[in-house]
Amino acid sequence: MGKTKTKVLGIDEVEQEQKEKAKKRNELKKQEKERESAKTVQKVEQAEEAVEAKTEKQEKKKNTGSTVRTHGKKYLKMTKTIDKTKKYSVKEAIALLKKGKFEAFDATVELHINVKEMGLKGEVTLPHGTGKEVRIAVFTSEVEAQLTAGVFDFDVLIARPSDMKSLVKFAKVLGPKGLMPSPKKGTLLDDVESARKKFAAGAVNFKSEPKFPIMHQVVGKISFTEAQLMENIEAFIAAVAPKNIDKAFVKTTMSPSVQLLILQE
Repeated sequence: MGKTKTKVLGIDEVEQEQKEKAKKRNELKKQEKERESAKTVQKVEQAEEAVEAKTEKQEKKKNTGSTVRTHGKKYLKMTKTIDKTKKYSVKEAIALLKKGKFEAFDATVELHINVKEMGLKGEVTLPHGTGKEVRIAVFTSEVEAQLTAGVFDFDVLIARPSDMKSLVKFAKVLGPKGLMPSPKKGTLLDDVESARKKFAAGAVNFKSEPKFPIMHQVVGKISFTEAQLMENIEAFIAAVAPKNIDKAFVKTTMSPSVQLLILQE
């Protein structure tokens, strides 16, 4: 009998094997979710319209169907000022949101877009930021120690290509959170200081949802001036490209949505 050959798997082969196993697990989860037809239909409807606030979505998931959720008087009053059959210019939509504002806090302004295909992604710098302080971390031995301890107190992680050997072990945790540095996101490069300044200035990465051709993006606060909100929204729409957009809506945290008029190039 001949000698038995033993194959030693390298890091790439191990990672590929892990990816394939993860893919199979995701497929099983997908099939299980598809069996829950009622919940799936509800999510599809929410995804297509892209107009419900996150709090509303959470509430609907809790409902069994026997309870009907109603909106407050202020919400309903604002709804009457919006023509659902009309597509508003960005300027008109912002004016409606500001005039009808009823939240007792500085509400977030959200842009919800139905794109024409899944897998759409890119990067854009919002001229006036999102109104949220972005926590940026540059990978160091201190950050590595925090990751080992399970601490993720940052929104963007920037690293050098030489750091990848140390980061690989955190890929399973950072990846699902969208925090794993990569060249495509502009977070894996030698000039980490330039990247840090760019993200601090309002750079954001965007992509459509994994299973639905929609995307959601914070474009500021209602306290922003009309000009600031207009510039942020227009910059984001330009980055996605009007040709890729089917429908677009803008709203605040708790307000009804306003459909935007998207001029094709």
